[in-house]
Amino acid sequence: MPKGFSKKWLNKYPYFNSKLPLDKRIELLLAKLTLKDKFRLLSGRRFSFWTTKPIRRLKLKPLGMTDGPNGVAFHSSFRRNTQFPASKCLSATWNRSLANEYGIAVAQEVRAAGRHVLLAPGINIDRTPLNGRTFEYFSEDPYLTQEIATPFVKGVQSQRIAACIKHYVANNQETDRFLISAEVDERTLEEIYLRAFKEVTREANPWLVMACYNKVNGIYGCEHKKLLKEKLIEEWGFTGFVVSDWWASKYLSNPENCVQAGLSLEMPKPFAYKRRLLTRAFKEGKIAEEELDFVVRRLLRVMFLVGLFDPDDKIPEGKRNTQEHQNIARKIAQEGIVLLKNDNNLLPLSINRIEKIAVIGPNANKRMGRLLYGGSSAVIPPYEITPLRGLKEKIQGKIKLSNDPAAADVCIVFAGLNHDKGHDAENRDRTKLELPTEQIQLINQTIKQNPRTIIVLINGSPIAMNQWSDNVPAIIEAWYPGMEGGRAIADILFGDSNPSGKLPLTFPKSLSDSPAHQSPPRSYPGENGKVYYEESIFVGYRYFDRENIEPLFPFGFGLSYTDFDFENLKIDKEKMAEDQSIEVSVDITNIGERAGGEVIQLYIQDDASTIERPLKELRGFEKIFLEPNESKIVKFNILNNDLAFYDVNKQSWVTEEGTFTVLVGNSSRDTPSKTRFRLVK
Repeated sequence: MPKGFSKKWLNKYPYFNSKLPLDKRIELLLAKLTLKDKFRLLSGRRFSFWTTKPIRRLKLKPLGMTDGPNGVAFHSSFRRNTQFPASKCLSATWNRSLANEYGIAVAQEVRAAGRHVLLAPGINIDRTPLNGRTFEYFSEDPYLTQEIATPFVKGVQSQRIAACIKHYVANNQETDRFLISAEVDERTLEEIYLRAFKEVTREANPWLVMACYNKVNGIYGCEHKKLLKEKLIEEWGFTGFVVSDWWASKYLSNPENCVQAGLSLEMPKPFAYKRRLLTRAFKEGKIAEEELDFVVRRLLRVMFLVGLFDPDDKIPEGKRNTQEHQNIARKIAQEGIVLLKNDNNLLPLSINRIEKIAVIGPNANKRMGRLLYGGSSAVIPPYEITPLRGLKEKIQGKIKLSNDPAAADVCIVFAGLNHDKGHDAENRDRTKLELPTEQIQLINQTIKQNPRTIIVLINGSPIAMNQWSDNVPAIIEAWYPGMEGGRAIADILFGDSNPSGKLPLTFPKSLSDSPAHQSPPRSYPGENGKVYYEESIFVGYRYFDRENIEPLFPFGFGLSYTDFDFENLKIDKEKMAEDQSIEVSVDITNIGERAGGEVIQLYIQDDASTIERPLKELRGFEKIFLEPNESKIVKFNILNNDLAFYDVNKQSWVTEEGTFTVLVGNSSRDTPSKTRFRLVK
């Protein structure tokens, strides 16, 4: 694209004039489109898979898309790019500013790869721990999901790259994903599965929303007028365009349903939007031109936003594989790693006090950055620091590494999952919650040989540990930590970085404790083409709290190499009107000997509701870093919206007068600081 446009060019193509208002430019271009042009724009370019069709006479170039969210995927960019940690690792940081940095960095890579749209983030809720794509999503909790996704989306779009929140909605399993209907009641949809989509749409204004593969209450996502047109666009004010997931519309053949639902783009090729089907529907009066213009106009808007009609000097510069991006990847991995167990302070290790470390396990030297490994999120990086390589770099020959646990001072077992089918991978769910049998045997054998054994888990979804965890002194959850993961893990093991990650989802002791697995196959994986969300709003920790089930590790949990004291919880008023807010403050002190980070979590309990509600719900969190003996006052604001529930009878969110308990702590099961206030009307 040239740096500027001549007067002659702008006279012929006036929509290239960046001085005109955006809506004016859109209408100028729309007016030049023929009916055939509009049909052409509604589906992807055949054999391209990742772009829209160009219209050369109008100088309308293809809109280029790429898979994410762990970076720019090789299969959609044909380039090696920075492999960031998986989304589950990002959410485990509980760090909004780091999510924003991630978004900016990955957007710069998208631009440098010649694309305009990042097909990320995935913000589906973790309903079952067996979902093959759990590693791609943020959390079981809508609030944590929206609070990580919002700055991520803002970061991406600050670079004039479009973010695409997906998969809208209730795409919570890979089993039968093209055929299954998620049967979800209205309140559950609103409070659990739609809420993050709503808040991210309103707060971050994503330019794309991807419609899901599955049906929702019997209707496919790509033609679900209630969820797309009425909810997303009209109620929430979404101004971008809706794209199908790839091949999600392959069973659809009535284009009028998709147009009237608000689907602007069918990918990667036409199914419902085949030209003959569109032509016939248009001639039969099933599609009006104003309905067609409605969906095309939204697509054009995003094309303008990402800069398809602007000169180069108006477009943010792209860059790939920079030291800055690699540093961000390492920082996310460091902050996302969760210390689950550390008996007798076995960790951190000291290079000067250890002579020999045994390093074993299937993930010690395994590379995860391979073509389509795990599915559409796969990124091939220019290099990948495995755990073994990270350890070697850290110790610099000062400690001998071996594979004999019995002869070592300490043994580190790198266990977990990978992206093979049946593990953490698209297209197929996991078949069990436990580690593979051979890994369980390896861990138990190793413990007998060396009681000073550390388990480092590399995975993206919960793992049952009842067969071995009681006998192990130290457990680290490292997730899929990206191309710099080996260095980040070594930083944690040797104390150069103090673990500050918190679990973004509950780890159950057994699959039977999980709310989605109470009445199989009806509740999972489904029967007769339907999966019933019988647990209602009680997903994740909400269910464990209600049923008083002790999890293996609770939502929000994570240890540190230091200790923090919570005291002096205060609220600025004891009564709150609907149009007011309450300020909550608490003093946090690092009472240990190391600098470290803590996530202060605020939960709210409705003490006396007229309908059943969760015992508590996350409504605020802040991550802070403190030096030894340093204190900080952390503040939260509670708004009326934080107290609301969805009333099916009124078809709206409501609050009720009464008392609410504020609980503050460092996990969903450790909230020692409590106070109450009253909502008055």
